[in-house]
Amino acid sequence: MTTRRIKTRSLAEMKDKYIGKVGTKEREEYEYELRMDLLGKMIKSARLERNLTQEELGQLVGVQKAQISKLERSANSATIDTIIKVFKALKAEINFNVKIEDVFVQLA
Repeated sequence: MTTRRIKTRSLAEMKDKYIGKVGTKEREEYEYELRMDLLGKMIKSARLERNLTQEELGQLVGVQKAQISKLERSANSATIDTIIKVFKALKAEINFNVKIEDVFVQLA
């Protein structure tokens, strides 16, 4: 009886192979989309924890329910200003860090 050995790969290796290596345009786009998706999930989770409907959160922020729905599905269509307003309405702590040429700037 012969034993067949299955080669395993790490998640990082799979990303490199199927999405692109770190630093490539494809990988940067993937990572950006992933962060925006997580941001949308955070908005939805915080809203539900506070027992708010999308409509109620929209009223607090000054946007339509549809905009909150879009944010929760994927925040990549929102401005930073809108995202900050949403998190403030949810009474969430907000920290943005920006690094430009080895200089960190903290926003919000």
